[in-house]
Amino acid sequence: MPSGKVKWFDADKGFGFITGDDGQEVFLHASALPEGVTTLRAGAKLEYSIADGRRGPQAMFVELAEPAPSVSRNLRRKPTEMVPIVEDLIRMLDASSNALRRGRYPEHGHKLAQVLRAVADDFDA
Repeated sequence: MPSGKVKWFDADKGFGFITGDDGQEVFLHASALPEGVTTLRAGAKLEYSIADGRRGPQAMFVELAEPAPSVSRNLRRKPTEMVPIVEDLIRMLDASSNALRRGRYPEHGHKLAQVLRAVADDFDA
Protein backbone atom coordinates (compact mmCIF):
# COMPACT_ATOMS: atom_id res chain seq x y z
CA MET A 1 0.00 0.00 0.00
CA PRO A 2 1.56 3.37 -0.99
CA SER A 3 2.13 6.03 1.61
CA GLY A 4 2.69 9.77 1.54
CA LYS A 5 1.89 13.09 3.16
CA VAL A 6 -0.99 15.50 2.68
CA LYS A 7 0.21 18.34 0.47
CA TRP A 8 -2.97 20.31 1.12
CA PHE A 9 -6.62 19.57 1.78
CA ASP A 10 -9.58 21.95 1.68
CA ALA A 11 -12.56 20.59 3.62
CA ASP A 12 -14.89 23.22 2.14
CA LYS A 13 -14.07 22.18 -1.42
CA GLY A 14 -13.90 18.50 -0.47
CA PHE A 15 -10.57 17.64 -2.01
CA GLY A 16 -6.81 18.04 -1.85
CA PHE A 17 -3.59 16.36 -2.89
CA ILE A 18 -1.15 13.86 -1.45
CA THR A 19 2.55 13.79 -2.22
CA GLY A 20 3.55 10.15 -2.26
CA ASP A 21 6.83 8.93 -0.82
CA ASP A 22 7.84 8.23 -4.42
CA GLY A 23 7.19 11.89 -5.35
CA GLN A 24 3.95 11.21 -7.24
CA GLU A 25 1.11 13.68 -6.68
CA VAL A 26 -2.22 11.98 -6.05
CA PHE A 27 -5.69 13.57 -6.01
CA LEU A 28 -7.60 13.07 -2.75
CA HIS A 29 -11.40 13.40 -2.63
CA ALA A 30 -13.22 13.74 0.71
CA SER A 31 -15.19 10.55 -0.03
CA ALA A 32 -11.96 8.53 0.29
CA LEU A 33 -11.33 9.67 3.87
CA PRO A 34 -11.91 7.24 6.75
CA GLU A 35 -15.28 7.42 8.49
CA GLY A 36 -15.46 10.30 10.94
CA VAL A 37 -12.56 12.21 9.36
CA THR A 38 -13.65 15.42 7.66
CA THR A 39 -10.41 17.35 7.30
CA LEU A 40 -6.67 16.73 7.15
CA ARG A 41 -3.69 18.86 8.10
CA ALA A 42 -0.89 19.44 5.67
CA GLY A 43 1.91 17.00 6.46
CA ALA A 44 -0.31 14.25 7.89
CA LYS A 45 1.02 10.81 6.94
CA LEU A 46 -1.39 8.59 5.03
CA GLU A 47 -1.57 5.14 3.53
CA TYR A 48 -3.84 4.71 0.53
CA SER A 49 -4.53 2.72 -2.59
CA ILE A 50 -4.44 4.34 -6.03
CA ALA A 51 -6.97 4.19 -8.84
CA ASP A 52 -6.69 5.81 -12.25
CA GLY A 53 -9.12 8.71 -12.38
CA ARG A 54 -10.16 10.85 -15.32
CA ARG A 55 -7.43 13.37 -14.61
CA GLY A 56 -4.71 11.11 -13.22
CA PRO A 57 -4.04 9.04 -10.11
CA GLN A 58 -6.64 9.26 -7.36
CA ALA A 59 -6.36 8.05 -3.75
CA MET A 60 -8.83 5.43 -2.58
CA PHE A 61 -9.31 3.77 0.84
CA VAL A 62 -7.22 6.27 2.79
CA GLU A 63 -5.93 5.42 6.27
CA LEU A 64 -4.21 7.81 8.66
CA ALA A 65 -0.73 6.52 9.47
CA GLU A 66 -0.03 9.14 12.11
CA PRO A 67 -1.36 12.63 12.77
CA ALA A 68 0.76 15.63 11.80
CA PRO A 69 2.56 17.18 14.76
CA SER A 70 0.92 20.31 16.10
CA VAL A 71 3.22 23.29 15.70
CA SER A 72 0.99 25.51 17.81
CA ARG A 73 1.10 23.02 20.70
CA ASN A 74 4.89 23.33 20.81
CA LEU A 75 4.76 27.13 20.65
CA ARG A 76 2.17 27.75 23.34
CA ARG A 77 3.14 29.15 26.72
CA LYS A 78 3.70 26.98 29.77
CA PRO A 79 0.82 26.87 32.27
CA THR A 80 2.81 28.80 34.89
CA GLU A 81 3.39 31.59 32.34
CA MET A 82 -0.35 31.75 31.66
CA VAL A 83 -1.34 32.57 35.26
CA PRO A 84 -0.49 36.32 35.19
CA ILE A 85 -1.88 36.64 31.66
CA VAL A 86 -5.21 35.15 32.69
CA GLU A 87 -5.33 37.32 35.81
CA ASP A 88 -4.70 40.45 33.70
CA LEU A 89 -7.36 39.31 31.24
CA ILE A 90 -9.86 38.97 34.09
CA ARG A 91 -9.11 42.56 35.14
CA MET A 92 -9.54 43.78 31.54
CA LEU A 93 -12.87 41.97 31.19
CA ASP A 94 -14.06 43.31 34.54
CA ALA A 95 -13.20 46.88 33.50
CA SER A 96 -14.99 46.45 30.17
CA SER A 97 -18.12 45.17 31.89
CA ASN A 98 -18.63 48.62 33.46
CA ALA A 99 -18.90 50.21 29.99
CA LEU A 100 -21.25 47.45 28.87
CA ARG A 101 -23.51 48.07 31.86
CA ARG A 102 -23.79 51.70 30.74
CA GLY A 103 -24.94 50.52 27.32
CA ARG A 104 -21.66 51.10 25.46
CA TYR A 105 -18.91 48.90 24.17
CA PRO A 106 -15.47 49.50 25.74
CA GLU A 107 -13.17 52.02 24.03
CA HIS A 108 -10.42 49.46 23.58
CA GLY A 109 -12.67 46.62 22.43
CA HIS A 110 -10.38 45.81 19.49
CA LYS A 111 -7.38 45.28 21.77
CA LEU A 112 -9.46 43.20 24.16
CA ALA A 113 -10.56 41.00 21.26
CA GLN A 114 -6.93 40.51 20.18
CA VAL A 115 -5.92 39.48 23.70
CA LEU A 116 -8.86 37.07 23.94
CA ARG A 117 -7.91 35.44 20.63
CA ALA A 118 -4.27 35.06 21.69
CA VAL A 119 -5.22 33.48 25.01
CA ALA A 120 -7.75 31.25 23.29
CA ASP A 121 -5.04 30.04 20.88
CA ASP A 122 -2.85 29.04 23.81
CA PHE A 123 -5.70 27.16 25.47
CA ASP A 124 -6.86 25.52 22.24
CA ALA A 125 -3.47 24.28 21.00
